[in-house]
Order: sequence, then C-alpha cells, then structure tokens
Amino acid sequence: MNGTQSIDSPWGVSVFGAASVDAAPDLARLRVAISQTKNKPGDAFAATRTGVNRIREVLRGHGVPETAVSTSRLNLASQWSYGNERTFLGYECTASFVIELRELDILEAVLVDVVDAGANEVKGVEFDVRTKRELRARARTAAVAAAREKAALYAEAAGVHLGPVIHIKDVGAEQMQGYRSHSGNHGGGGEGDLTPGRVTVSAGVVLGLSLVGG
Repeated sequence: MNGTQSIDSPWGVSVFGAASVDAAPDLARLRVAISQTKNKPGDAFAATRTGVNRIREVLRGHGVPETAVSTSRLNLASQWSYGNERTFLGYECTASFVIELRELDILEAVLVDVVDAGANEVKGVEFDVRTKRELRARARTAAVAAAREKAALYAEAAGVHLGPVIHIKDVGAEQMQGYRSHSGNHGGGGEGDLTPGRVTVSAGVVLGLSLVGG
C-alpha cells in the first residue's frame, strides 16, 4: 500500500484526541511480603504467622485500619540450593501484604517499621488518587474537545464543514503512544521524599465526523 492509494469508502474525517489531568497523590499502596524458612512446614507457618502479627501490630500503632490491609494466603514451597549437589534448605512460607495509606506523611515511617517488624521483601509503592473517576471524566471531556478542534482545523483547511459526529471510539491508556498509563506516576517530590509530585490521569478518543461541502 502506498500513500497515494485512494480511500475505498470515503465517509468523513476521523481524528484522535487525547488529554491528561494532573493531581497530587492522596493515596499510596505498599506491597510487601514476609518469608520464613524452617526445616518443618509447621514451623515455617508458625514463624510467618508471628511475623504477620508483628506487622499488623506495627500498622495499628500507626493508626492504619484493618480494612486497609489485605493479606494473601500463606504460600508454602520447598527451597533447595544448587551447587555441586542439590541441597534441601527447608520449607519457605510467604505472606504478601497490600497496605493502603491515606496519610502520605507517614509513608516512610510505616515502610521502615514494617521492614523492621519482619517484612523482608518490598515489592513496590504505588501512588494514586481517590478521585480518579472524576479526573478521568474531565480527561475524557478534554480529549473529545481536542479531537473536535483537530477535526475543525482539517475541515477548514480542506474547505469543507463538519457534520455531526457519527462514530466515537474510546482509546485505552495502553494504546496511546506518547501518553502514560492512567495509573502511571510522573514527576517527583522534594529531595528525600518518596511521594511523587503528581499522578497523571489520561484519556484518548477517536471521533468520526461527517463532512458537508463548502
């Protein structure tokens, strides 16, 4: 196919519009895990449960409600080392946590205390906003306006007028090259601060509009 090939079924103009809305994060999700390896499965379970209780006690001390902490099931797996010969190390029991914090000023203290309490794996910290639905609605409205503005420019340059919208297609964040995912984090906080400067909520849309001769 080459650039001079005609359009088989001309019907109007199709344009893509995108927009983003920035907001300061007001929510953080900490993903941590605690693992204990013992010679017997029961001992591994018991050691991990003890660690889970210590972590929950630390979180209660920071005022984090029980409803803000979700724990996966305890997983048990045998562990081996592979050197000159295969050696059995024991049974490893792992419990994973997702901790939701709405007070970002205690984030660093909570993370340090949870690790001190026995969490030996920090899987990540995700920042978010509680008003994401409202922010996405604003981004979608702005994306439609951007698409219409682009279509109007094309129509004016071509000497025609825009007719009604006849097609609307939502474009997912993962499809928008050049735009970050709606859950992506941008910017950065102050020096030594774990909190990002902003969270960006993006939206994209493809509009199809009919054309009326000039």
